[in-house]
Amino acid sequence: MSDSYMQLSTEAKGIARDYKRLQSRELGQGFSVALAREILGRRYPDRFVSLISADIVMRAGWSKASARYPYRPDFFAEVWKPGEPSRVFPIASAGHHGSPKFSHTQLAARSAHVEAMHIGAWNETPCLVFSTELPSKGPLTVHALHARGEGGWLYDSPEHPLRSLNSTAENRNIVPGIQIPAPSDGAPSSEPGFHVQGHDFAWFQHVVARTVTAGVAAFAGDGATVARYLTSEQGSRRYDTGIAHAAAGSVQDSEYKLLGIPFVGTDHVFRLNNKRVEAFSGVAADLFSLLSAGEVEEYRDKIYGRRGTWPEQTWDPKWGGPVSVREDGTVLAMRLLRLRKSPPTEETSA
Repeated sequence: MSDSYMQLSTEAKGIARDYKRLQSRELGQGFSVALAREILGRRYPDRFVSLISADIVMRAGWSKASARYPYRPDFFAEVWKPGEPSRVFPIASAGHHGSPKFSHTQLAARSAHVEAMHIGAWNETPCLVFSTELPSKGPLTVHALHARGEGGWLYDSPEHPLRSLNSTAENRNIVPGIQIPAPSDGAPSSEPGFHVQGHDFAWFQHVVARTVTAGVAAFAGDGATVARYLTSEQGSRRYDTGIAHAAAGSVQDSEYKLLGIPFVGTDHVFRLNNKRVEAFSGVAADLFSLLSAGEVEEYRDKIYGRRGTWPEQTWDPKWGGPVSVREDGTVLAMRLLRLRKSPPTEETSA
């Protein structure tokens, strides 16, 4: 609404300096991802927008030695439609508790991170840069920059056709460096960074899509399903612990029916402002059954077809707290835990 805004709570304003750095980073990333999804969703109404950590995707293509290069995007936004080439946008984000001038500095600094990733032709990759201002007084403000370009499209070719997303992803060892077109009277050159060129488009789309799927499985807390969608360089062994949901294996974790939809996932209990809070994260049960079976194509077909059909309510009275359902089938629900009084003992009743 145009007459409303968000600001830090009293508790958020009173945290120590070290925690403010963490708060700036976490909230900055959170608002950047939310705004990027909103912007790209409006620009591409016939496509689905997925976001994933750029670092995890890039581990599948660039060696550990190249990881020492300090500049890289924070996220990739994949704008996709079943059966068609995706478009990928590098995103960089930051946050601070100062005045607007700090956002100008952050936007300039973070621009170097998205410039380090080229997808397609040199200097044609569209990208987004965000800086979130978290003042102690007044509204929270997100500053944004958008670099236009004709690149980012992951077109296939007869020599490099798009692969089925149900097939296993593979590692590559791409030589770091952004290839600059050669002048008419000279040899081609390169500059530091990362470059996805035409012969790697199909591979890159395959890795991005499966890494996005791994993120959905991670939201449900199922390590075995996460592992099947990651390559060895992305850390698949770290997640393959053998623990699985009852929907996919022999171990029961958590199941709830929220807003009339069955979900499977995992829950946690923690303290928030001296109150015990339960948080449940999960995936719609029918969609999770596809993920656990390795059917990425079928999962993406379903969530694409269900766009705009998920519940808009934000409160479930049976659950007793707020519920947020995303279009990828994931859910986050929270509620206060009320301590149950113990029945009186013989001594207390005497």
